[in-house]
Amino acid sequence: MTADFSAAPGADRVPPHSIEAETGVLGSMILDKELVGEVAQILDKNSFYKTAHQLLFDALVYLYDNNRPIDSIILREELAQRGHLAEVGGFQFLGELMSAVPDAAHGMHYAQIVRDKAIARNLIQVATQILKDSYEETEVSDKLLDKAEHLIFEIAQKKVGSEMIHIRDILKLTMEQIESWADVEGRVTGIPTGFVDIDNMTSGLQPAQLIIVAGRPSMGKTSFALNVAEHVAVQQKRPLAIFSMETSKRQIVQNLLCMHTRIDAHRMRNGTLHKEQYSRLSIACGALSEAPIIIDDSPGLTPLELRAKARRL
Repeated sequence: MTADFSAAPGADRVPPHSIEAETGVLGSMILDKELVGEVAQILDKNSFYKTAHQLLFDALVYLYDNNRPIDSIILREELAQRGHLAEVGGFQFLGELMSAVPDAAHGMHYAQIVRDKAIARNLIQVATQILKDSYEETEVSDKLLDKAEHLIFEIAQKKVGSEMIHIRDILKLTMEQIESWADVEGRVTGIPTGFVDIDNMTSGLQPAQLIIVAGRPSMGKTSFALNVAEHVAVQQKRPLAIFSMETSKRQIVQNLLCMHTRIDAHRMRNGTLHKEQYSRLSIACGALSEAPIIIDDSPGLTPLELRAKARRL
């Protein structure tokens, strides 16, 4: 689907694109079948500005995915079966396309140019939508900000992930990590959780780990996570964020106070605390207020929204 730029400021200007680069990458893909798979990692058909080029790219990827040979004759037949041959310019255009690209050596370079232009067009489209929504004032500012971040991160999500890397380079990084662990006193090389047995088994919370705490309802998952959070933020002085879609931020703070003071939550709720316990609560409030803890209790938080909020921290 081609983006609509008609409402954009300066809509009379031609959106960013490079017909030469689009022609170059398509010609390279016809000349080198293996290049199709590489290009498809960073481009899709909507990356192309010209409709005829979108149709050509779609047909090339289809041939590649179905392990069929690729040349101008086979591509022409595929386009003819789809009813798109005349739309792309006929067999003459395919011949001109191939003659314009002597070899496929610069195919990925052309693809990068096409990708950059496509991102610029997408950003213009998103900016136009944000501008339109801002003028209409149909949504509160916080909602508008979240929507703007969501739209921009949708573009960012399309970026290529980590590049492939030879094992020799990973080994070098791994050995450096192992050597850094050797310099740490004790068995806990990561961030201590405060649970000694767990820390001894896991060596603490390690960077880039995804840790899932599983259990049946009301078995203490939230309490465990808050205990770890309290230890990391208050004892270790390390910043952290708590995203809770079930428990309110006030309840989370009450639980943290109970953990920090060892006061029975039931006594706190029914208002039967002793004077000494109020003193402990006052001290705990001071300690927690200085702790680098951010709490968000937005319900129905999507992964994209969570990522956007985390980037603000």
